[in-house]
Amino acid sequence: MPSFFQHCKSTTLGIGVVLLSSIMGVVTAPAADLTIPTHVQDSGTKVTLLDIHFQDGNNGWAVGAAGTMLQTMDGGKQWSSLPRRTNVLLTALTFVDDRHGWVVGQNGMILHSLDGGKKWKPQISGTNSTLYGVFFLTPSVGWIVGSRGMILQTQDGGQNWDDQTSLVTADLFGIQFLNEKVGWVVGALGVILATTDGGKNWAKQETNSPATFFDLSFSDSSVGWVVGTQGSIFQTLNGGKTWADRTLPCGAPCIKPPDLVKIHFPDNLRGWIAGERGVILVTQDAGFTWVESDPITDVSLYGLSFPDPTNGWVVGEHGTIVKLTSPSP
Repeated sequence: MPSFFQHCKSTTLGIGVVLLSSIMGVVTAPAADLTIPTHVQDSGTKVTLLDIHFQDGNNGWAVGAAGTMLQTMDGGKQWSSLPRRTNVLLTALTFVDDRHGWVVGQNGMILHSLDGGKKWKPQISGTNSTLYGVFFLTPSVGWIVGSRGMILQTQDGGQNWDDQTSLVTADLFGIQFLNEKVGWVVGALGVILATTDGGKNWAKQETNSPATFFDLSFSDSSVGWVVGTQGSIFQTLNGGKTWADRTLPCGAPCIKPPDLVKIHFPDNLRGWIAGERGVILVTQDAGFTWVESDPITDVSLYGLSFPDPTNGWVVGEHGTIVKLTSPSP
């Protein structure tokens, strides 16, 4: 089954997206009902880009295959290639402010920047496993997740990384913390883990689904979403004590739903999904309705970043970078 973690091993991606349902049921609209202003940007590369992060409307970075790292300082009008520090697949990146950034990837690769992404230096992860997700609350406090249940945590900006015991062996892909105590991790085999003590202890939350979950989005300690393979989408209204299946019913004839890669809410009302075959879904009412955008591209999209509720970017196969402008709510 094509998936994100298979790409990290073979560089062939096969991730997709599904329509979402909401608290009150499933409401969707055809693609023609929504036109999102878009602009395809010239990345200067044809390699697959797996993640993107914009700190504000001007300053952004993208990473992907063969150690590719790109930077823009003008909102993507021009993208420049940064000197390669590695040839391995780079899977995820984050900036916690305009100076401190991290990139993770294959072979336990961690790169760190102290100058807004101009220069990157490796950090010692202590593992050769593939790292898939990274999240920092401050320039000092952060977490990384990876293959076979790996969770790493730092209190000193990555000078030292310590293992946290996840009690699972599934690959872990997404991570989010609301503060230094409360956070969640998602991964393969239906894994959702939660902590209330900064990761000293992780507890499994049940969905009764075997899906691989690739991404998550929590707006507060109660309301959250997770998304994954074969159209899987689950929502919680109580911090993950219970998860409700919000996956859309398969149409007739039923074709295998594509996987869902990324979900992000830049504010309480507006949310975005990106995935296979260039699918983009948008909600403007906190997930009560989701509308499919007019097709932007036919390539799969894997990274999504909104520095504010209005402006966003997606990246994907063949060096694709597309700027999105949110429709008015």
